[in-house]
Amino acid sequence: MLSSICMTPVYGTHCFLARFVAIPLSRMMNLREKYKRKPSIKPVLEDFYTKKGKHPTESEVRSLSAQCNMQIRQVEHWFRCRRNQDRPSITKKFCEASWRFFMYFISFLTGIAVLNDKPWFWDQREFWTDYPYQPLEFSLYWYYMLQLGFYSSMLLTLAFDIKRKDLKEQIVHHCATIFLITFSYCANYIRAGTLVMLLHDSADFVMELAKMFNYSKWKRMCNILFTIFALIFIATRLFLLPTRIIYSTYYHSMVLFQPFFGYYFFNALLMTLQILHIFWAYMILRMIYRFTFTGMVGDDVRSDVEESDESGQDSNRPSDVEYKKSCWSSNNNGVPRKAVKNGVAKVKNSHSKTS
Repeated sequence: MLSSICMTPVYGTHCFLARFVAIPLSRMMNLREKYKRKPSIKPVLEDFYTKKGKHPTESEVRSLSAQCNMQIRQVEHWFRCRRNQDRPSITKKFCEASWRFFMYFISFLTGIAVLNDKPWFWDQREFWTDYPYQPLEFSLYWYYMLQLGFYSSMLLTLAFDIKRKDLKEQIVHHCATIFLITFSYCANYIRAGTLVMLLHDSADFVMELAKMFNYSKWKRMCNILFTIFALIFIATRLFLLPTRIIYSTYYHSMVLFQPFFGYYFFNALLMTLQILHIFWAYMILRMIYRFTFTGMVGDDVRSDVEESDESGQDSNRPSDVEYKKSCWSSNNNGVPRKAVKNGVAKVKNSHSKTS
């Protein structure tokens, strides 16, 4: 009921920004699409791809190779090209990042404007002053509706958005966030809930901005923004959230009130979010390690980890040139040696023989 109040305008904002802001902005930033090689027309392979799966097993590849009179490498290459066709374009990724940047940035500015003059913004013990008889201000109500509509829309559109490797973690995060917003509203944990949402928004809009520059190949700006994002993320979610907010909801509330169901449920949701923060912090630190030793962040920022265009079942196989080189090599004496199917040629007394 609450999410439906704001979810429709949020989704409408998504469509408007994608069409009239994000796409023109991508052209201004000289965003270029990657060339995707189109697979040849193979009805048998296409039928298998659409009905049975995008990643055939080794035995299925051999069977399809025999049916289509194609080499195994050609069948694997066809499936790789076909999967590339289904992957989202760079423009779609840019539009999604632009929309999220806009929403996170607006939410962050709204949170600062709403909470700047509130006493619990500076002293978290004020969470419990006159609780549970704390009046709900009009500005706090609409701040809640904005956040609830945004996260509800993100959860419902996950099936249509870009698939990432941390999809399960995103689902858990969105569900925990929606439960937190809804429960904190019903239990009148408004003060703690607003501060939790503000801490999350402070880092997320920087991450989405870094993605936009990453998709546009502005690598230097992307690296700077990613460094800023990592510092804000660690400071807000690994330090301020547990030491200020969770400490207050866990310890200060017990000093004034006896534990009840809402106490356990609210803190359990906060701890679930904290576990996800630790998981994402690990990913961020791993990327910082890569950045330190390679000088580049890479092609993703936190959850934007996607399968590369060159991936496929044959990604671990050597190329044709490497295979030919491996077939003929020489020993320390410069005597040619050939790799055969049943074994490696052995050299003895300047003569080669197969095992």
